[in-house]
Amino acid sequence: MTDKKTLPSTLFNMALILTIVAGISALILAYVHETTKGPIQKAKDLREMQAVAEVVAEKFDNNPFAEKTVITAADGNGRLELYPTRLNGIINGMAIKTYTNKAFGGRMELIVGFSLDGRLTGYKVIDHKETPGLGTKVIEEKFSSQFRNIYPSYMNFKVRQDGGDIDAVTAATISSRAVIDAVQRAIDAYNKFSAGN
Repeated sequence: MTDKKTLPSTLFNMALILTIVAGISALILAYVHETTKGPIQKAKDLREMQAVAEVVAEKFDNNPFAEKTVITAADGNGRLELYPTRLNGIINGMAIKTYTNKAFGGRMELIVGFSLDGRLTGYKVIDHKETPGLGTKVIEEKFSSQFRNIYPSYMNFKVRQDGGDIDAVTAATISSRAVIDAVQRAIDAYNKFSAGN
């Protein structure tokens, strides 16, 4: 029988082993992050492109992402992304990627569509952390249809509980208000951009 030599159990040796294990783990995580970053970004871009196609009322033949413009929110806080849509080289609509930090689950991001005459053509939630079965109902047709083919200047963009024209999702008033906040941010940015400010 042979004696196996082991490292003495000293504080230095334990710290050394822990440092080696942590270093190897960090290298593995960095490698996984780098190899998955590209595919994750491509999937996100595809999801956003599909959202633009869903919320813009007109057909388009350009790549709105290639013409993306970053604009400042009307209140000066935050930046939004504007995607113009074109058919045969002529702009026929636009979409704005907007957000709110007032959702029940924190940040929520939307793509909001506009026609050239300022009509709101719809929205699509592209990222959220709302409660399944409650807050997620802001995605459903019953709620989202209230934001389609309307002129924002003729509506009071608040939920009815706050004296507005929008029917909130039952038991999800915070999520409903969050969508309104994000859509209003896009409307204000669209109006500022259209006015050349």
